[in-house]
Amino acid sequence: MTDKIHQIHDNLFAARSRQKSYADKRRKPLEFQVDEMVLLKVSPWKGVARFGKKGKLALRYAGPFKILERIGKVAYKLEFPPELSNVNPTFHVSNLKKFLADQDLQVPLDDIRIDDTMHFVEKLVEIKDRDVKKLKRSRIPIVKVRWESKRGSDFTWEREDQMKLKYPHLFTTITPS
Repeated sequence: MTDKIHQIHDNLFAARSRQKSYADKRRKPLEFQVDEMVLLKVSPWKGVARFGKKGKLALRYAGPFKILERIGKVAYKLEFPPELSNVNPTFHVSNLKKFLADQDLQVPLDDIRIDDTMHFVEKLVEIKDRDVKKLKRSRIPIVKVRWESKRGSDFTWEREDQMKLKYPHLFTTITPS
């Protein structure tokens, strides 16, 4: 019985080592130097949950910011402008991207608002359309919403009840005559 346990243990160890070697070949080390410029990953966030999903699929970056110092092996301290003084300037290397002077990758900090948790704050402009999402046993009223974004107009479908709670001024009742 002990021999079987040792054999199973050895087989598990070999499989784990094999998987680790595959993962290590695909992993690229990411290091930055002091005074180098980097972009900071920020998540888009509109303040409402979209059918269980938060934010968008595409990641966005803000910056560029200068690296002030390296903290440990995987953390860096960034130099922020005064409007981001309430945000902790220390970030893990996975939240940084090398700045390549490509204007499409970055979002400038003027005219945008970022909250304490490094999420974009986008403003609701208007409700464009209404519909009813039909499930097997229920009907969910949804509205098509236009958001004010730095990149232009952004349209999403949101639940009507959540939007009424958050933005009641957009739902004015009009009585037919």
